[in-house]
Amino acid sequence: MSMALFKSLFGDDDVAQDEYYDDETPSQQSGRHNNVVSIHQAKQEKRLSQISLYEPRLYADVRQIATQLLDGRAVIVNFMQMDNDNAKRVVDFLNGATFAIDGGIKRIGKEIFLCTPKNYEVSGSLSDMKMDSGNLPN
Repeated sequence: MSMALFKSLFGDDDVAQDEYYDDETPSQQSGRHNNVVSIHQAKQEKRLSQISLYEPRLYADVRQIATQLLDGRAVIVNFMQMDNDNAKRVVDFLNGATFAIDGGIKRIGKEIFLCTPKNYEVSGSLSDMKMDSGNLPN
């Protein structure tokens, strides 16, 4: 069979085109499982989930936080070392970044936020949390 295939591909006129056939019948082919896995998916399945902690001081620190989210890590961001105006800008940026990757952002303290990519689920709620609503947006 392989000689017939070779001759049909490279132009030997003695071999008819209809001599090529598959060794498997269609019923055998349908029983096959697709074992192809994306390299990125395989890496993420083997890697442990991680949560990074950040305490930004400058607006420029948001780039490192967004990179962690893009790498599939959850991030806890503490804004206690940052002024309110820049903290609001960072929260705005992170809100957009988490939206873009189908993730989420949740306030877990007065000045602490949890940003998660789409492979994380946050459940439960925090009670007795007295937040000053004038500092940062929800």
